[in-house]
Parts: sequence; C-alpha cells; structure tokens
Amino acid sequence: MIRKTITIDQEKCNGCALCITACHEGAIGMVNGKVQLVRDDYCDGLGDCLPVCPTGAISFVNREAPAKDEATGEEEKIQEPAKKGKLPCGCPGTQVRSIAHPHSACGETDSKEAAPRSQLRQFPIQLQLVPENASFFKHAHLLISADCAAYAFGDFHNRFMRGKITLIGCPKLDPVDYSGKITRILKNNAIESVTVVRMEVPCCGGIGKAVEKALLDCGKSIPLQVIVIGSDGHLID
Repeated sequence: MIRKTITIDQEKCNGCALCITACHEGAIGMVNGKVQLVRDDYCDGLGDCLPVCPTGAISFVNREAPAKDEATGEEEKIQEPAKKGKLPCGCPGTQVRSIAHPHSACGETDSKEAAPRSQLRQFPIQLQLVPENASFFKHAHLLISADCAAYAFGDFHNRFMRGKITLIGCPKLDPVDYSGKITRILKNNAIESVTVVRMEVPCCGGIGKAVEKALLDCGKSIPLQVIVIGSDGHLID
C-alpha cells in the first residue's frame, strides 16, 4: 500500500541518534554509524523524529510500504531485536535514564580504597546525544562542560558536578553549533541555573559563546557562571 513514512538521507545523517530516542515505535535503528528506518511496519508516519534531527536528514515520503502493524505489542517489539542482541532503540548510549546514588552511612566509604563517589545524575551526557525534553531537565541546575575539563581538574565531580545535570562537548571536534540545541533545552525546560566549565585554550571558548547565545535566544533570565581550567589542571580566577 502507498502510505506516508519517513526517509533518512544517509549523506546528511551525522549518527547522533536523537531520532532513535524520539521514535516511540522502535522503527529506527543504528546501522554502521548511521540511523536507518529498520521497520517500515512500525513507522506511524507522525514524524516525532523530524524536529530533533540537527542536520535535516529526515523527511516524509509517500511510498509503497507495509501497513502500520497496530497489532504488534510493545513486548513483541522488544523481544525481536533482543533476539539479535540489539536494543529496540538502537545505540544503548542514547537511552535516557536518571541516576540516583545511595548515600553512605556515617563513616562508611564507597570501597575499601575509599574511592570518591560519582556525582553523575543522568545519562546520556554528550550534548549531541541528550534529548532536549529529557525529564531530568526539570528544575535542573545545568553544568555544560568541555570534555577535557573533567580530565584536567582532579576534583571535577565534587567541585562542579554535585547537584547538577551534566552535559559535555568539544566545540572544536563536534561538527555542530551547540547554541541551537542549548537554546531549545533552556526554552523548553525549567532550568534554574547554568554553569559553564571550559579549558583556557582559545578553541574551548566556543562552548561558552554557544551558551551565552542560547541564553539570549531563549528569552529567559537564567543565572550563568563561567569557570576556566588551565591546561595544567589549575583553576583560573
């Protein structure tokens, strides 16, 4: 039958996998680093995946395709990919979840070696992978950091991540303009504050500029703090 489904331009696709998370039907999967419509009969033709695509690779098309399988239940959708060792949403790194760390009792340490406790509160953390409407953004204090900063500053978790939702990126290596996505995150969620942690190198200034532009474009007054880390790991005032 001829019906409306999506089509994905493989040349434009950057493999960010945001559409996989946005698709509630499990119709899209990751194949060799690119997203593809892996089940025509799961695609409902509503296009929840279109607005999250940063490159405009997804569009509608009317073509010959199997009828939408309304009888297929969620359990069957999950079991079939699982038989092939794959998740229904594709890449496990795009699965959204909040993380709650148990509190240690008085005097109790995390391990025999007293390892510092992680302060990560959610996953994913990569700016290109995190969905703009993730539930953990509600009333969040947002930390947007250059990925090198966590390696350069020894107490990064306790000093900067504690109590915050963390997003990381590299403005030099990621071939995208972060400001658009950050704007949508700020505009569509009740963000309480934004902290930017960047390295002192000039190219790292791009992440701060993206956040500053997003704060202007989102139309909200949200407190901003910018912290700079030296390349040798020290905190620059």
